[in-house]
Amino acid sequence: MASVEVRPGESFDGAFRRFKRKVQTEAIIKEIKKHAVYLKPGERKRLKIAQAQKRMRKRMRREITDL
Repeated sequence: MASVEVRPGESFDGAFRRFKRKVQTEAIIKEIKKHAVYLKPGERKRLKIAQAQKRMRKRMRREITDL
């Protein structure tokens, strides 16, 4: 779990910013969202395939524009 100690003389906003950054780097929010909804194995597989195809299209688009 992410935790941040407030340094002497540090404002709450600064500590909160550090906390948000730490949470984001540890991918805590992503993990919570992942477990918030149950996906059937078939749905999970279809979603994974769709994301892979999207990444491939994006990569191909980049390669075409780089030429």
